[in-house]
Amino acid sequence: MFRPFCRILTAFAACLAVMAGTQAADQPYQIDETDEHVRIETPQLQAVIRKTGYVSGVAAGSLLDKKTGFRDTGFGLDIVDWIMEPGKDNAYRNDLPDHMVYQYGNDYHGNTAKRSIEGPQICTKAKRINVEVIRGKDFVALRNTYRYTLAAPGKKPGSLWTQLIVFPLGKRYFISMDRIDAVNDSDAMFLRIDMPGHIKHKQGDTFSAIYLSYAANTNTPRLAPSGIVPSSQFHENFRPDERLNYRRDASPTVPQRFIRAYKLRSPKSGRAGPWLAGMTLDPGVVHEAWCHQRGYVCMIQEFGGKPVKAGESFSAAFIVGHFDSIDEMHAVYDKHKGHTGLVVDEKGWQLTK
Repeated sequence: MFRPFCRILTAFAACLAVMAGTQAADQPYQIDETDEHVRIETPQLQAVIRKTGYVSGVAAGSLLDKKTGFRDTGFGLDIVDWIMEPGKDNAYRNDLPDHMVYQYGNDYHGNTAKRSIEGPQICTKAKRINVEVIRGKDFVALRNTYRYTLAAPGKKPGSLWTQLIVFPLGKRYFISMDRIDAVNDSDAMFLRIDMPGHIKHKQGDTFSAIYLSYAANTNTPRLAPSGIVPSSQFHENFRPDERLNYRRDASPTVPQRFIRAYKLRSPKSGRAGPWLAGMTLDPGVVHEAWCHQRGYVCMIQEFGGKPVKAGESFSAAFIVGHFDSIDEMHAVYDKHKGHTGLVVDEKGWQLTK
């Protein structure tokens, strides 16, 4: 007499199983959060954001393009360093921790004098940042924050760095923003970041070319008019100010677009991959951008470089990810061009001026 009831329970259990399977299949994204990291997976991408260790931005080698199977090849994407300004720190170097001293007149920084206002270098020395996950209907986002704890003589620590990273469903790229809420005055404060990120390689085995959209502003005969630089130009080290260097104060005009990208390829098979691009959506915020070889391709970028008063803020917005062509990069860039900010909550996200 219990058989009909058992059949009902079995049928109900089977129905629940089907429903659970459907929910898992329909789930728009997955989040795996631990004390050390947040792992994001969408139908298009995988990425890891670290809370501890080497922090800020998207962790090295973690941005997987599911369409092609390629990942970034460097130390991470949108990685953050110090708050800086032009000038020399020679007079007070003995009062600075070693990692706050800015060495110049060398092969890795070139000849331009600069100095750190606040530190530490977030990526290597902060050790832990605050990471908040924001879940939306058709996106997942992260808010990363850190308050600087060191300052140069005559300055005070405490400026707030905020980084927002948004992964929209249906896209092979993420949108990000870095912002500084300053506690110091400066005639030309800027933030140093890696954008999109450095390139690890051995004689160009992981990439075939680099694209610099601001080619017309670099005044170098080694750069093709198209802005495409073959990987063969990065077999030997050269200084950041030797070639392929952009400086706002040395350029006749602000570029129409500010895109830096590299064409991935498999070091084992030579198979061509997508472009991995970093786009600064307002070209006018770029203070200086390097693309030089120092054992790896160094893609440092500085934004700001304008007067800032204590209590004020400055920011830059970016799109970082995988693209099939330069034309596709241009189309996405032009759609979002001119923005420097980003706001996000559970209801949605929006780029701002």
